[in-house]
Amino acid sequence: MYKGVKINIIDTPGHADFGGEVERVLSMADGVMLLIDAAEGPMPQTKFVLGKALAQGLKPMVVINKVDRSDGRPDEVVNEVFDLFSILDASEQQLDFPVLYASGRNGWCVRKLEDERNNLVPMLELIVAHVPVPQVNQEAPFAMLATLLESDPFLGRILTGRIVSGTATLNMPIKVLNLQGEQLELGRLTKLQTFAGVERVPVVKAVAGDIISIAGTKIASVADTVCDVSVNEPVQSTPIDPPTMAITISVNDSPLAGQEGSKVTSRMLYDRLMAEAETNVAITVTRSEQKDSFEVGGRGELQLGVLIETMRREGFEMSISRPRVLFKKDNDGTLLEPMEEVVVDVDEDFSGTVVKKVSLRKGIMTDMRPSGGGKTRITFLAPSRGLIGYQSEFLTDTRGTGVMNRLYHSYAKHKGYIEGRRNGALISTGQGGVVAYAIFNLQDRGTLFVSPQDKVYGGMIVGEHNRENDLEVNILKGKQLTNMRASSADEAIRLVPPRKISLEAMLSYIDEDELLEVTPESLRLRKRELDPTARKRTARIGKRD
Repeated sequence: MYKGVKINIIDTPGHADFGGEVERVLSMADGVMLLIDAAEGPMPQTKFVLGKALAQGLKPMVVINKVDRSDGRPDEVVNEVFDLFSILDASEQQLDFPVLYASGRNGWCVRKLEDERNNLVPMLELIVAHVPVPQVNQEAPFAMLATLLESDPFLGRILTGRIVSGTATLNMPIKVLNLQGEQLELGRLTKLQTFAGVERVPVVKAVAGDIISIAGTKIASVADTVCDVSVNEPVQSTPIDPPTMAITISVNDSPLAGQEGSKVTSRMLYDRLMAEAETNVAITVTRSEQKDSFEVGGRGELQLGVLIETMRREGFEMSISRPRVLFKKDNDGTLLEPMEEVVVDVDEDFSGTVVKKVSLRKGIMTDMRPSGGGKTRITFLAPSRGLIGYQSEFLTDTRGTGVMNRLYHSYAKHKGYIEGRRNGALISTGQGGVVAYAIFNLQDRGTLFVSPQDKVYGGMIVGEHNRENDLEVNILKGKQLTNMRASSADEAIRLVPPRKISLEAMLSYIDEDELLEVTPESLRLRKRELDPTARKRTARIGKRD
């Protein structure tokens, strides 16, 4: 509260994988404050979120933070921000933005660098003066757009959003409408909360313009309208993007299962995944016919990787399949696949390589323009299927300087065959601890993923073969000790450091006949069939099919 005015401050998620959530959160806002580092200037990720805000017609205020840094360059950064606004096609009103200079750590901001540095009052005064009053009708029937969803063990489903019209009172009868105007359920507002700082405060009444959290619904979700029983028109909103990618999660059945995690049963996996699906609208969970595995749908490798990483930190062990895209068929039977809009910010020197690589993955370039600072912004329309595993290759091609944002676009006609991983795997033949002497003798065969003393088992992938075929290797073989001497017998063993792969990179690396074993302490790649005879039989059947 500032001078009788309530200011709601919303922090948007920054990553493009959550672009749909950014749009929904922005629907609650009447103004936007762009926070820029005085030394770093606008970062590539800033462009994505700012572009969304400008497209919705919001008039931004710019805050140059950390101006007390020794390497700060606030005046240059203001010019860079103006150039960024121009590149993002800002209107004349949006280009006429006010600027504040601040130090968040020390708790002050000023309109001019030479002003006295006391507190944050100039920022609060600017918000009150610059942000328009919410255009709402308090006399109309109650209507609220659900923007965020979470679960509470005592209250059940909690929906957060802004009241678009009318007044909400505790225990009032409500109904829920979807985007098409269909009634989903009837209920009552059993709990009504508003925000004071970072705390939630229970209230009896809230009016249009307030951001509130409510309880009392059973199936209402994000993008639905919670309203008075007399309302029949839903509030317009951005629909939830459908899942475009799925993985299969099953119980860990490797020889090392149960040694590192505390939650290993399918029942525990099911309960945890259903709890996630209850609150995360981007995740879908379906159980297999055999009841021993679960198909989890999401919007990208990052989103699914975040879920897996969270679960392993909670003590779960599981096996993960290769991500696959979810196809559809239209009315005449044509196969459709999900397409993504890919926005890439790269140095001009690397733009040719990126265009070539995305084209090989069936991507089509739709726009290319300079984005300032020697960088180029390229927009592609590419199939999700072709982008699996491209992130790590993209970072290598751009020397770690490129930024790639992906957003679901639509379903389009199937684009045909896309080449996958070319190299085969090095597969362990036995179980035990890795021996340094064996790694030394296998280094010429390919790139190893394991270090001496690591635990391995038969069927586990220990490296990448130089050739296209899989190769079974004995990585447990020690040096034979004899009483015979030779000039080269005692040469020092020199080992190349193993390649360390992140969780997201492993998800995209594995092939159709492989699994990723996830435990709280380890990430291991393995073949789906651990027995070599069964593996060869399955491969022969697959070739016949």
